[in-house]
Amino acid sequence: MDENKKVQQEGSCDSDCSHCASAGSCGSNPQNMLEETNSFNNIKKVIAVVSGKGGVGKSLVTSLMAVNMKRKGYNTAIMDADITGPSIPKAFGITEKATANELGVLPVKTKTGIGTMSVNNLLENDTDPVIWRGPVIAGTVKQFWTDVLWGDVDYLFVDMPPGTGDVPLTVFQSIPVDGIIVVTSPQELVSMIVEKAVKMAEMMNIPVLGVVENMSYIKCPDCGKEIPLFGKSKVDEVAAKHGLEVLGKMPIDPAIAEACDEGRIEDYEGGLLTDAVAKLESL
Repeated sequence: MDENKKVQQEGSCDSDCSHCASAGSCGSNPQNMLEETNSFNNIKKVIAVVSGKGGVGKSLVTSLMAVNMKRKGYNTAIMDADITGPSIPKAFGITEKATANELGVLPVKTKTGIGTMSVNNLLENDTDPVIWRGPVIAGTVKQFWTDVLWGDVDYLFVDMPPGTGDVPLTVFQSIPVDGIIVVTSPQELVSMIVEKAVKMAEMMNIPVLGVVENMSYIKCPDCGKEIPLFGKSKVDEVAAKHGLEVLGKMPIDPAIAEACDEGRIEDYEGGLLTDAVAKLESL
């Protein structure tokens, strides 16, 4: 075949592979890149907690969701995919290291029985920095899915790193994510943050379950008035723009910060994220 004619035909693909000589071998037919989890696992739902930027409280939302669902009687677990900034072990007061047997790596359990796996469960010292290149980090996250003996889990929460780089791409391509929760804060750039996360989810064909706004307000300890410390919340209008549900507005609460710092997030009784819990139960 004339090379120019071949290029022209390839450049004018009509997405109908039935008459194409290159069917099954071209870029218009994406490959299934999902990885199998450990054969001993039975994971029913995978929920990724994401944001377009750091410092908005993804790990906090992840932790509270796992705790709340555990209190409802579900088996829950957390995969800490934020390899360079792991904080799940600290929030739960976990200091022991992960062990393994011939079947795989054993998750480290919290005091209420939530399975966790984080790079800090593998490092000799919690404060050792992870100075790895992107492919190594992404490969580690993939191994958390393929090699860890999660067991029978109703909800596996994935605490994602910020942004739309290697790790989010690896998670969305390699792990069968059932939905994502977008975490944001009440600042002007919230629209951009949400839009980046939503667009990536749409490109990867993963449903967005809703938005959680962290640091929405602080409650006066004397009169109980809710004060919007960072200005008026814009999460409702942003969520409406994208057709999303607002699953919660979390306050700045010193009790939450204290619980995380002391590794007692499972003791926090703030009654937060009830709408998010209901959303997950409806899946």
